Amino acid sequence: QVQLVESGGGLVQAGGSLRLSCGASGRPFSRYAMAWFRQAPGKERDVVAAISWNGGYTYYADSVKGRFTISREYAKNTMYLQMNSLKPEDTAVYYCAAGPLFATMPGRYEYWGQGTQVTVSS
Repeated sequence: QVQLVESGGGLVQAGGSLRLSCGASGRPFSRYAMAWFRQAPGKERDVVAAISWNGGYTYYADSVKGRFTISREYAKNTMYLQMNSLKPEDTAVYYCAAGPLFATMPGRYEYWGQGTQVTVSS
């Protein structure tokens, strides 16, 4: 089992920045690929960014390329999502996830956090 806890969400004005954190506990953090997903009301849960177990591969949704950066810090068992130039359309609940394979589909991830709300005002 892997337990994931997100933090860092909140309310920010358009153009602002936030950094989300996802702390992991349980099985070794380094064994898992990890990702950030988001879900807005009435919409599906979509991948925002993903990172491989060793950090060598990353993926970004087109909508966030150049604005968001995913990273992981092994010493702290923590994954981050730095979000810059935020837009109102980035408003959603953001979830971190861990799984055995580097993937972009939510069904490929076994472990999920509880989510953190990000609201971007115009």
